[in-house]
Amino acid sequence: METIILSCFLGYTILLFVVMWLSSRKSADNDSFFRGQRKSPWPVVAYGMIGASLSGVTFMSVPGGVYYGQFTYMPLVFGYVLGYVAIALVLLPLYYKLNLTSIYSYLQQRFGVASEKTGALFFILSRLLGSALRMYLVVFVLYEFVFKAWGIPFWVPAVIFIAIILLYTFRSGVKTVVWTDMLQTTFLLLAALVTVIAILKELNINYGQLMQYASDHDYTRVFETDPTASKYYWKQILSGMFITITMTGLDQDMMQKNLTCKNLRDAQKNVLTSSLLFIIVNILFLSLGAALIAYSDITGFALPVNEAGKVVGDKIFPSIAFHMSSFTAVVFVLGMVAAGYSSADGTLTALTTTFCYDFLGFGSNKGRHGQRNELRTRRWVHICFALLYLVVIMAFRPFHNQSLIDTLFDIAGFTYGPLLGLYTFGLFTRRKAKDKWVPVIAVLSPVICYILKVHMVQWTGYHFGFEILLLNGLLTFLGLLLASQKTPKESSLT
Repeated sequence: METIILSCFLGYTILLFVVMWLSSRKSADNDSFFRGQRKSPWPVVAYGMIGASLSGVTFMSVPGGVYYGQFTYMPLVFGYVLGYVAIALVLLPLYYKLNLTSIYSYLQQRFGVASEKTGALFFILSRLLGSALRMYLVVFVLYEFVFKAWGIPFWVPAVIFIAIILLYTFRSGVKTVVWTDMLQTTFLLLAALVTVIAILKELNINYGQLMQYASDHDYTRVFETDPTASKYYWKQILSGMFITITMTGLDQDMMQKNLTCKNLRDAQKNVLTSSLLFIIVNILFLSLGAALIAYSDITGFALPVNEAGKVVGDKIFPSIAFHMSSFTAVVFVLGMVAAGYSSADGTLTALTTTFCYDFLGFGSNKGRHGQRNELRTRRWVHICFALLYLVVIMAFRPFHNQSLIDTLFDIAGFTYGPLLGLYTFGLFTRRKAKDKWVPVIAVLSPVICYILKVHMVQWTGYHFGFEILLLNGLLTFLGLLLASQKTPKESSLT
């Protein structure tokens, strides 16, 4: 089986390089790398955004999360839709109006250089950790189920993955990523759909019977009504909205793809279409989770557990996929590889873009000599971030003991909160924050939030969920308000 899986992996990788060649053969300059020449068709971007947003964590943790959390992930998805509407109506018009390449250039224009670098640094930190966590999960699963049997150490598949991503994004960056994301979204969704169909066939039931079985066993509960619970549905909806605003609207990786559309109207159509597709896609993944649990219940398959005997949600999908047949194992691996690539390629490109524009001052050089220097510098920055990405992935090697999607959102709550506060203050007030105080405020806010998250259960019995992001953003906003002064109306960029 390992040989078959490796062959499929190589075949898929070759297909990616074919797409790379087709998308970059006419142009491989910085305009293609950073902006995609502003020629991307919006339906392609919208479809590819599905794979870029889901990642390997969603691919495994959402289906596996049904075991403990039922369908309570859906209110978070409903919040996503509201967040996408806010992005389409508020953030995209601003970015297109200012003709931004790095979205953190807005902070420099609104507050100053220190604010720009603070926002860019928080993005780099968040994306390095979050995206490396996603890629770690892909490498970890493939290592456990494929490479380990050959006695290959963990770092080898990690190096292979990063090298491949570096190579196919090296020439045209986001211009290539837009098209490879479309391919990867297709494989990711097919993997989930085919697995559901295979389980239904194995159990000799139809989809309606599966949902009835899941409902009878209380796996389809959507709304958690306990206000003190971390997944209380109103908290989920509100958190989902702001998670999308921050992790998409204030995220260079996600917005860089949107900014490759020809104009604002196309970008808005892309974002709103993506929001509706997310509902359908997440229903598919939750249905997959119900199918996996039903398979375990009916066939007696023992779900994977940790040393304490607790079921590990992240391992449910791969365990059953590899148990059922070689076909489902190959389908799972292709889905995981697609999810891993789609998560990491855009991130690597966005990290390079952010560093080049917000720290190295790209765009200011004029003439052919300056353009050549920027091209050479961009390539070295891209290589350095690939190496740093690998180092961070290796740091996640120790065994994880909770759903990685929860870990991912914990990271986002602490690192994206300052961005939420900065942009909210910039967009909805006309006050001028003192630029030199912005880095201090942006660091203190997540520190305070971490202390509250750790001790709040002991103090009040309240469990913080993803809404820690809102508190973090609020503290940043209040800090900026205290360290600000009035500015003339005409100086505002809102």
